[in-house]
Amino acid sequence: MRKRTLKATISTALLTTLFAATSFPVMAAEDSATTFGEAFTKGKFGYSFRWRLENVDQDPLPHDATAAPLRARINFHTADLAGFSAKAEFDYVFDLGLDNYNAGGGNKPNPPGYPVIADPSGDDLNQLFLQYKAGFGKFRLGRQRIIYDNARFVGNVGWRQNEQTYDSFSFGQSAGADFNVQYSYVDNVNRIFGDEVNAGDHAQNTHLLNASYKFPNAAKLTAYYYDIDNEDVASLSNVTYGVRLTGKTGGDGDGIKFGYTAEYARQKENADNPVDYSADYWRGDLSLGFSWATLYIGYESLGGDDLIPGQAFRTPLATLHAFNGWADKFLTTPDEGINDAFLGVKGNLGKWKWNVLYHDFSAQSGPESWGTEFDGSISRKFADHFGILFKAASFSTDSLRYGDTTKLWVQLTANY
Repeated sequence: MRKRTLKATISTALLTTLFAATSFPVMAAEDSATTFGEAFTKGKFGYSFRWRLENVDQDPLPHDATAAPLRARINFHTADLAGFSAKAEFDYVFDLGLDNYNAGGGNKPNPPGYPVIADPSGDDLNQLFLQYKAGFGKFRLGRQRIIYDNARFVGNVGWRQNEQTYDSFSFGQSAGADFNVQYSYVDNVNRIFGDEVNAGDHAQNTHLLNASYKFPNAAKLTAYYYDIDNEDVASLSNVTYGVRLTGKTGGDGDGIKFGYTAEYARQKENADNPVDYSADYWRGDLSLGFSWATLYIGYESLGGDDLIPGQAFRTPLATLHAFNGWADKFLTTPDEGINDAFLGVKGNLGKWKWNVLYHDFSAQSGPESWGTEFDGSISRKFADHFGILFKAASFSTDSLRYGDTTKLWVQLTANY
């Protein structure tokens, strides 16, 4: 792994640039700073806690896994000063004494025969960036959260306690109210396993481009081009380009709301990837919203080849937990690819939000059936700052490759 240099220079860049840009008083809005000192005194602190109890029963492993990690997070965002601001965010994940699980990525605990619960303990500088905002867009330099669209290709893996962030230069431009362009150059991906293990940092030479246009009272059309050059794991280097169309209609008064998504992408190998391949991605969603609930149905396909290993469509920067089942059986796309047909219903019951979902998984190339899964969740917020979540996933299969898996979660959150 090449030596990281951006981490060591982010703090210097933040302070040097902010001092240089703000060494004199400026005229500012009432909620902005007019001096360097006010940029800090008018800044905002935030802190949060997230505790989760997770249990995993996974065949054919002989033991169940149980973890109860607590994440404490504190952040500070300076006030705006001549368009400049800075943000720092620090996390610490506490292991509350349980060691009967595998923390993943080479982390401890990793006793034999236990399933992975990928929430290793330890500290993490989650974000540290300098930001400049002008009327035409926003620039950021440093460690930051990046999420494009529904996080299917670029996301923050927010479900895990240690979030995925990016050492990056990013730019977002709004050319009018309906047109938006986002670009990021990524130098390093800080993955969920932490920087104590090699799996926690992937050096990059990656370019991410996403542009969208909202049609009046109709749909949103997005085009994207993701050039991923992973310098530590060459098999994860690929180029993906595609289009995504989303929209919704109806919903006036008590009327039925209709929503849809249609998406297609093409992927090929990139940089030092040893496999010469190309693969397709398709997705289609439909939803009907009633006063009592929303029904939704969809189909997602990630291409592969059952005859030639390594030619599957891969999404190495995605928030994977949100797709292909909450049991996380398909965090790596099978060589044969995967088709995921799903059906769900979600709604509100008083102050509680609930969601029930069914998946049917099969190979995109070849006759293999991967299995089926039922997912369900119910959650609510209390007193503006607190939240509780109950969540479950049950995966069943006759395939020798994937074992039956049941996962249960209870989560408590406090945000300030």
